[in-house]
Amino acid sequence: MRTRPASAAADTDEDGGERPSKTQLKQQAHELQTLGLALAALPEDRFAAIAMPERLREAIAEYRRTRSHEGRRRQMQYVGKCMRLVDPAPLREAVAAYQLGSARETLALHEVERWRDELIADDGALDRWVQAHPDTDLQRLRSLVRAARRDAQAAPQQRQARAYRELFQFIKPVLASLQAQPPGAPDGADDAQDDAAT
Repeated sequence: MRTRPASAAADTDEDGGERPSKTQLKQQAHELQTLGLALAALPEDRFAAIAMPERLREAIAEYRRTRSHEGRRRQMQYVGKCMRLVDPAPLREAVAAYQLGSARETLALHEVERWRDELIADDGALDRWVQAHPDTDLQRLRSLVRAARRDAQAAPQQRQARAYRELFQFIKPVLASLQAQPPGAPDGADDAQDDAAT
């Protein structure tokens, strides 16, 4: 029967609890470095708003200033080492909140693009738009749709014609104002609250 060497059997700490294995420690270090990279990628205003020890903030700032590949690799290892001394949960939440906001913005832009393409391709889309957004300047919308259709016929491969962009800019604030309203609030809810306050 083979016995394990004494060094391999020493996977318990002095209190008798199990210590993490080298593999687990390496994985944790890698996760902290990945979180450090995500923090370093945040815009400056978001990064500045996150509470963290000054040592970690300086380490990430130094990583941002470093240009050489090897220097960045070593600095990120140092960032990971600094992060071992902090609770990573609030840092993860801050990164996730930023990423969620970016994903929402992307979805909103896709929705604007979808409406624009539908309005250009289908006459029925104009009726659906007016039903969904009755306060729309219908004359301006029809004019933009006609111009975008003309541009699409003249140059089918060129999707960035002026009317095409103007139609996008017309739709974007309308959809943005709807997303800013709380769910279930009628279109005139803000006006009613303003009237009640006066």
